[in-house]
Amino acid sequence: MQIPSLCLVVLVGASGSGKTSFARTHFRPTEVISSDFCRGLVSDDENDQAASKDAFEVLHFIAGKRLAAGRLTVIDATNVQPDARKELVNLAREHDVLPVAIVLDPPERVCVERNEQRADRQFGSKVIVRQRSQLKRGLRSLKREGFRTVHVLNSVEEIDAVSIERTRLYNDLTDRTGPFDIIGDVHGCRPELERLLTDLGYTLTRDDAGRPVDALHPDRRAIFVGDLVDRGPDTPGVLRLVMGMVAAGNAYCVPGNHEDKLLRVLRGKNVKISHGLETTLEQLAAEPQEFRDEVAAFIDGVISHYVFDGGNLVVSHAGLVERMHGRTSGRVRSFCLYGETTGETDEFGLPVRCPWANDYRGRAMVVYGHTPTPEPEWINNTICLDTGCVFGGSLTALRYPERELVSVPAAEEYYAPAKPLHVATAPEREPDVLELTDVTGRRVIETASHGRLSVRAEQAGAALEVMSRFAIDPRFLLYLPPTMSPVATSPEPGLLEHPRQAFETYRGQGVTELVCEEKHMGSRAVVLLTRDDDVAERRFGLAGRGAIHTRTGRSFFGAALTDELLLRLRAVASAAGLFEELDTSWLLLDAELLPWSAKAEDLLRNQYAAVGAAARTSLPAATAALRSAVEAGLDVGELLATAERRTANAERFTAAYRRYCWPTDGLDGVRLAPFQVLASEGATFQERPHRWHLGLADRMVAAGPELITPTRRLYVDAGNWDAGVAWWEELTGAGGEGMVVKPAANLTRTAKGLAQPGLKVRGQEYLRLIYGPDYTDPANFERLRDRNLGHKRSLALREYALGLESLERAARAEPLWRIHECVFAVLALESEPVDPRL
Repeated sequence: MQIPSLCLVVLVGASGSGKTSFARTHFRPTEVISSDFCRGLVSDDENDQAASKDAFEVLHFIAGKRLAAGRLTVIDATNVQPDARKELVNLAREHDVLPVAIVLDPPERVCVERNEQRADRQFGSKVIVRQRSQLKRGLRSLKREGFRTVHVLNSVEEIDAVSIERTRLYNDLTDRTGPFDIIGDVHGCRPELERLLTDLGYTLTRDDAGRPVDALHPDRRAIFVGDLVDRGPDTPGVLRLVMGMVAAGNAYCVPGNHEDKLLRVLRGKNVKISHGLETTLEQLAAEPQEFRDEVAAFIDGVISHYVFDGGNLVVSHAGLVERMHGRTSGRVRSFCLYGETTGETDEFGLPVRCPWANDYRGRAMVVYGHTPTPEPEWINNTICLDTGCVFGGSLTALRYPERELVSVPAAEEYYAPAKPLHVATAPEREPDVLELTDVTGRRVIETASHGRLSVRAEQAGAALEVMSRFAIDPRFLLYLPPTMSPVATSPEPGLLEHPRQAFETYRGQGVTELVCEEKHMGSRAVVLLTRDDDVAERRFGLAGRGAIHTRTGRSFFGAALTDELLLRLRAVASAAGLFEELDTSWLLLDAELLPWSAKAEDLLRNQYAAVGAAARTSLPAATAALRSAVEAGLDVGELLATAERRTANAERFTAAYRRYCWPTDGLDGVRLAPFQVLASEGATFQERPHRWHLGLADRMVAAGPELITPTRRLYVDAGNWDAGVAWWEELTGAGGEGMVVKPAANLTRTAKGLAQPGLKVRGQEYLRLIYGPDYTDPANFERLRDRNLGHKRSLALREYALGLESLERAARAEPLWRIHECVFAVLALESEPVDPRL
């Protein structure tokens, strides 16, 4: 017995027919929703028929949640009454899945005997007789009720012999990863299609009459978005070529609304002949009946949409909202063919289409056609490839996954459009306009690396104040760095953090090749650097040379100093060859700006220096007084020891923060330590190993040693952890802050998802600044060992994923509001109640 991998399975049968045992045998416990179990949930008695109404409300609610999540669901209830089945069929339709009925109809005596053996089923045979009678009356109408498939098992032997095979939906091609060439609406333009395929590297195969009947690429497959027919000069030629490619396994094709209309004509339906259909029928009339039959069979067999590459790519003629991806229903097919309209018509008499792409937030790239546009445009990870070839525009293909567009111009205008192809239309939304609704309220953001992430309304409110009052212009604010988790608490005496915990954490995730980078004693800085003075205005719509901002989006310096520092950094990057090598007009760098006092002078003066000064003033006087008391014979030795220890701790505390300060005058004394190239025009680099990133940083050091500080590092694996420990001890022993341990490969996915991009391992003396001068006192130290890191690590991963998403969107030159919603979300998550000392 075959059932779709995603469907609603409705078990139908009288009490005692074996539905529960059948479900237990063939489905996972979590897939089965039993009406008896739901009665127990609401009444504590699975046989309480008075609770049936509430029980079925619970059953339908749970089933709906499972179907919305794309999970096969099995309903274990008698379902012998048409009204009960109708509700379930409607539930399947609501979630665009196929309803499947499995009828268990063993002989009546079997049902009676089984119920007699159950102490909780003493309701007599009359109930079973009535249920079987209802079943018999409705058996023939199950398909008319809406069940796509009906399986009937009439005996115990048949029931016991069944095995169930879960089959992929026809639209599920998630195992096909490409690469692909996705081709827009052809509309009978065979000459342009031949030229485009040739430009894409396909070799055409022709029949004896010289007509193209196939096209082969050694490494790629084509995908056609539909509307092959109507209006153009050679619809039969296009069909012959595409049908041949599909039959040979060299292409996939989804139907367009024009194919749907043509099929109805070929099937003898009464259809209004318009919009170029008359041209197609005239051309097909010159073809043999056998060819016309092949065309009808081909169109009848194409699937409404396909899902490729593990769910990362969806192809449909008119686009598809996320909730319909991979689903099967008449409603899904209608959307794929025609899209969704408002019910209105524009001044050209054409339907006004709902701008579904503007609200799209899905993970999958959606590629479609249907609506002619002068140029393809990315909108929220969707793109329309109908560039109006038949109207004198061009025929366009998208190379996936490269996201490269290839097009050929139309030889002529074959058909006059109802709406001029190049008519100026106001965009639904200006790409660089930010709206308050983009960031307020609860937000859900789809990330490619970590799924859906949510931002609560109260978090958004806190971030809105910071962003609106203090942050730089959002056109330059492409990225905010994530928070970083420390390592697990060390068991080493006197140490809260130690490198071994970082190494063991990564080894537990299967990551053994690591890089240890020194933790600079500065402030995290993001640098947007442009190659020339006109780049910023041309690319970002804002005059200037770029930006240098903090983790919260604030500028480090005033406008004049920022411009001067960017000019110096541009000279260094140019001399190091970064712009040329990456073929870009701008760069986004992750770095540390030194010294810490350049940004945090007020913090150092008012918090750290104040504590140090107070301790150095009061503690020596207290110590002197206590020594005098001891000399006088008073028993204050323990108090004296405490005062001396606290005095020593205060000296260490003062020495720790002084290392972060050195005099600066304007930009004199300011240094930058870049350690990663985040993005450039059209590219992100999180999958490049850290060795590559640090190599570019070394070139900047060589080009500008007076401005650029190197990042020392050590590469370790499971065989030389001791070397990593010794290096950390050397760094911290010399007064350094510590180090960050990262997967050497950079972006790393494990069996459980993303690995932490880095774990910080801070030294004992630096942690005095975090926990206070006396944190090493035994009583304080033991209390501080109890650190709950789970929330911090979750926060770090979520912010990391949002940062990666904002970089991808920025590199693709997506609208500003698409980039900014990710940037804003990182800042919003910073308001989560996490111990700031971690």
